[in-house]
Amino acid sequence: MGYFTGIGERSVTLAASPSIVLAFGPFDPSGADGLPADAVTCGALGCHGLSVLSGILVQDSTGPESAQALSPELIDDQARSLLEDMPVQAFKAGAVYTPEAASVIAQIAADYSETPLVLHLGAGLLPTEDAAEADADEALHEAILELLLPQAHITVVEHHLLTRWLDEGLLPRGDSDADDPAQILIDNGAQWVLTLGQPAPQGGLINLLLGPSRQTASWPCMPAQPRTHDTAGLTATALAAYVARGNDMRDATEQALRYARQALEHSFQPGMGLRMPRRFAAEV
Repeated sequence: MGYFTGIGERSVTLAASPSIVLAFGPFDPSGADGLPADAVTCGALGCHGLSVLSGILVQDSTGPESAQALSPELIDDQARSLLEDMPVQAFKAGAVYTPEAASVIAQIAADYSETPLVLHLGAGLLPTEDAAEADADEALHEAILELLLPQAHITVVEHHLLTRWLDEGLLPRGDSDADDPAQILIDNGAQWVLTLGQPAPQGGLINLLLGPSRQTASWPCMPAQPRTHDTAGLTATALAAYVARGNDMRDATEQALRYARQALEHSFQPGMGLRMPRRFAAEV
C-alpha cells in the first residue's frame, strides 16, 4: 500500500513500525551517555527511541560537572503523554536525581508492568564532599533500591560498584545470607541482574547474568581500555532494544554485550577527554 507524496506520481510503501524503547534519563550534551546516546543506540539496533528527561547535565568529554534535576511532575507528564500515544515494548531507566523521581518512574513501571524495564543501576550520582548532598545521595540510593529495583525486569550494574555499596552499607542485606552482591540484589527483589566486570573463579573478569532460581550465564569481559567512557549505560540501552525486539533475557544479554564490545572496539576521541563508543560501527 502506498500514499501520494505530492512529487510527481511516485508512491511510497509504508514500512512497519519498529519496536519502541522509552528511556528515562538526563540530557548529556557531549553525546557520551544519556538520552542523545540512547536514541542513537536504539536507532543503530533497529528500534525507535522515545525520551523522558530526568535532568540536564553540564558535561564535556571529560565527564559531568553538575546536574539539574527535573521535577517528578514533569517526568510523569512526559512519560504519560508518550505512553497514551504509542505502544512501548521496553523501558530503560538511567540516571535520576531525586527520590521523588525514582518513585514516579517506579509507579509508571508498575502501571505498565507487562512492559520490561531495564535498570542501569549506579548512573547519575556525582561525587560530593558536602554532608547534606551526601545525605541526599544516600536517600536517592535507598529510593532506587526500594522502589525502582523491584520493578525492573533486569538490572545492569558494574561489579565494583556493588562491592563498594556493600562495604559502605548502601546495599542492605535484608534477610539475605549471600556473599555475592548480585545475589543480594536478587534477594532484595531484583528479577535478573547483569554484573559487568565480575572476577571469575579461574581468574580474569566476566560479565555474569544471574536470574530466578539462581539461573546463571557468563561471557568474557573485555579489559577496560584506558580513557574510555563507562559502557554500562550503552549495554543497558542495547539490552532494552533487544528485549523490545522480542529476544529472551539470555539472548538479549548476549547480543547487547556483543554490540557494546564492538562499539567500544571502534571508540573515538572527539575532544580532550575520554574516548566514546562508536554506536553505528557495531555489526547487528
